[in-house]
Amino acid sequence: MSYTGIDGKVAVVTGAAQGIGEAVARLLVQNGAIVALVDRQESLLNQLVIDLRSQGHQATAHVADISDRQAVEDTVQRIEETVGPIGILVNAAGVLHTGAVSELTDEEWTKTFDVNTHGVFYMSRAVVRNMAERQTGAVVTVGSNAAGVPRMHMSAYAASKAASTIFTKCLALEYADRYIRCNIVSPGSTDTPMQRAMWQDEHGAEAVIAGSLQTFRLGIPLNRMALPEDIADAVLYLVSDQARHITMHDLCVDGGATLGA
Repeated sequence: MSYTGIDGKVAVVTGAAQGIGEAVARLLVQNGAIVALVDRQESLLNQLVIDLRSQGHQATAHVADISDRQAVEDTVQRIEETVGPIGILVNAAGVLHTGAVSELTDEEWTKTFDVNTHGVFYMSRAVVRNMAERQTGAVVTVGSNAAGVPRMHMSAYAASKAASTIFTKCLALEYADRYIRCNIVSPGSTDTPMQRAMWQDEHGAEAVIAGSLQTFRLGIPLNRMALPEDIADAVLYLVSDQARHITMHDLCVDGGATLGA
């Protein structure tokens, strides 16, 4: 399928330095978007911009911590003034702290919400204000299938993703009359640096695919780990004109790991 409505638009992608955010950025520029990439990892972000520009794409780096409200406001204003009117926002930044509830520290819990929930709120609020004036725009928040299915040792992550999921749906409802569509893509286990950090050994992928009775976790029925590009494809569809009548939707991309729950 050839997607329309992306070429020439300014697309902001958070968490763009690696993983799903990077895959989204690469797919957007391949479809003609002008990407403004936001991340706090300056070196990786600059490397990505250099790579994209070497391929003839339009990309700019914006180093910022999305958990910092003022940094978000300043970054969005700078993008609007120097890159162009933002037509697409992809909230892909995220952090993961694992551990039993009794072992999670206050700092780990707070930091998880600072990025996964507050960061989504700050970015969305700053961007949608401008979109509303132009009466057009598309927002996609990268959530998680853990937002709807309990996971052992992932309480902070699951709770923060559940919060950002319902926030995005509320955002969609409030701005529907301004022709702004807001949706969620909820990945399951995806081969990213965040995922690999949880593996015990080189057989980590096989263990995830197989599942674990001890942790009440089903495996992946499609018998494969998702690649970042699988998630990026879903994001691309939701920001395109082909999804022009879709809003408030949560598209789960997990190979069947949560049985559609």
